[in-house]
Amino acid sequence: MADDPAEIYDGIRAEFPLSFGKQSKSQTPLETIHNTTRRNQSLHQQPPSSSSSAANDLPSLSSSSKTWLNSLRSAKTPNPNPNDSDASLIGPPRPPQPNSTDEDDGDALIGPPPPPPGGAESDDDGEMIGPPAPARSNMEDSDSEAEEENKYRIPVSNEIVLKGHTKVVSALAIDHTGSRVVTGSYDYSVRMYDFQGMNAKLQSFRQLEPSEGHQVRTISWSPTADRFLCVTGSAQAKIYDRDGLTLGEFVKGDMYIRDLKNTKGHITGLTCGQWHPRKKDEILTSSEDGSLRIWDVNDFKTQKQVIKPKLARPGRVPVTTCAWDHEGQRIAGGIGDGSIQVWNIKPGWGSRPDIHVPGAHSDDITGLKFSRDGRILLSRSCDGTLKVWDLRQMKDPLKVFQDLPDNYAQTNIAFSPDEQLFLTGTSIERESTTGGLLCFFDRAKLELVSKVGISPTCSVVQCAWHPKLNQIFATMGDKSQGETHVLYDPTLSERGALVCVARAPRKKSVDDFVANPVIHNPHALPLFRDQPSRKREREKTLKDPVKSHKPDLPMTGPGFGGRVGVSKGSLLTQYLMKQGGMIKETWMDEDPREAILKYADVAAKDPKYIAPAYAETQPETVFAKSDSEDEEK
Repeated sequence: MADDPAEIYDGIRAEFPLSFGKQSKSQTPLETIHNTTRRNQSLHQQPPSSSSSAANDLPSLSSSSKTWLNSLRSAKTPNPNPNDSDASLIGPPRPPQPNSTDEDDGDALIGPPPPPPGGAESDDDGEMIGPPAPARSNMEDSDSEAEEENKYRIPVSNEIVLKGHTKVVSALAIDHTGSRVVTGSYDYSVRMYDFQGMNAKLQSFRQLEPSEGHQVRTISWSPTADRFLCVTGSAQAKIYDRDGLTLGEFVKGDMYIRDLKNTKGHITGLTCGQWHPRKKDEILTSSEDGSLRIWDVNDFKTQKQVIKPKLARPGRVPVTTCAWDHEGQRIAGGIGDGSIQVWNIKPGWGSRPDIHVPGAHSDDITGLKFSRDGRILLSRSCDGTLKVWDLRQMKDPLKVFQDLPDNYAQTNIAFSPDEQLFLTGTSIERESTTGGLLCFFDRAKLELVSKVGISPTCSVVQCAWHPKLNQIFATMGDKSQGETHVLYDPTLSERGALVCVARAPRKKSVDDFVANPVIHNPHALPLFRDQPSRKREREKTLKDPVKSHKPDLPMTGPGFGGRVGVSKGSLLTQYLMKQGGMIKETWMDEDPREAILKYADVAAKDPKYIAPAYAETQPETVFAKSDSEDEEK
């Protein structure tokens, strides 16, 4: 019978060395890669803990295992007597022997520790009743404290940075699968990152500019993650598909219409926007014109609903932020006067809020967040506080956290995946030395749990804790730079940053060389160049007052056209002579005929102009005698 072909192949393959054939690419171990992205522990600020140093030296093991390791570390020299069977104990703990002495306490113990001699209570007869009681370890207290400290399992051991923006990153959105990240900045641009297609260089695959000259303020993914909403400082929000192609732009309203309910859209810059958490064709926007609007993404021409907040006095107060609850049944809005208003979406609902908290904050509200169960509402404000509200009793906040600087209108709040924690970022101040921090708070105890330093010189604006990736995103920046930090733990996180960090960038090959072409433009030569236009030169000459002989502008006081005088034709000399009395105007009081005839004798005796030319040919003048005498008779 013929041998098995597989056995024949194995036999032949055994004759060759294992390195024979195509060599596989050398790959860097994952441990080395994660060591390069490990965060500096000095930036991780934990609140003071009462745990002992011994508990921190050991990994997260059970109490019995920790006791066993400590017993090994503190073990003395074993008993040299080989006949003593109790010199080393192997296996489960055994009951104490009646003949045991204190000399056996120093022997090396292998396995769980034996129970103490007096562990079980005995009867009056001296007989032991029941199994021996387990030994009480000194490490149990420290172990419980360590577990209490690490129960939140915050993934902050490693960090990567997504760069590309030149100013502070003010908007952040991660799709529900955790594969794509979209960031917006004050540099008017939007960058898209794909973890599946990104390598260790961490470069974005697409850059957009939604509205020229307007800051990007909010980005929100749709429930199906096939489109995202982009809100800028302009009055028109835009919808993009997953690849960054523009699908539409909402209409702008008429700014000359006073009633905002009669306009088709917002009339001033937007402040915030969010996609409906359940419906894929409905979004919510807020604006500086003092209104909130619900839109249908299939109709960019007009909105579905206009919400006008309740104000103490008539006017237009900007709406600084807005938010849906988890089910999309309630809308919360932060008003510029410091109030928080909540509307329940029900049949026949209008602009009248169901919950109105006047004076909730003393400054602009930058972020609102509902809990998943709909009982808690978090609010963040520029007054440096974070407040926790109970939606069932909104008169007073449950807790107010102070000393949280906030200098950006987009600073938000986020929940952990299990909602045991909530986190927010802080801004830097001139005299502060802490830098930008991520602050974690316990929802049940309402206390600060941890502070994580993100940047020593930049403020933290947006933050998010993705439930599927178990990774924390934090955006930061200032006037000259903007970055997105991704915090993760190789043992707790999944995909996301772990995928792209382990992927080395592709090496350049010879085929990648591209020669820069030389472009010859014949019309750039002086021979074919058109004569330069002199239109600008003529316009410049006309603007020059010296070259264009532009007359002086009128001066204040007496005169016309820059000349001192009572009339347009008078000169300075005439003006001064008139003022000094040297020239007397008498023509107003004289008869015009007599004023002319008084020069008749002088002209006849000394003709100067016309008379000398016609003196020889001039006929003798003959005047008719006056008939006035005859008429009088």
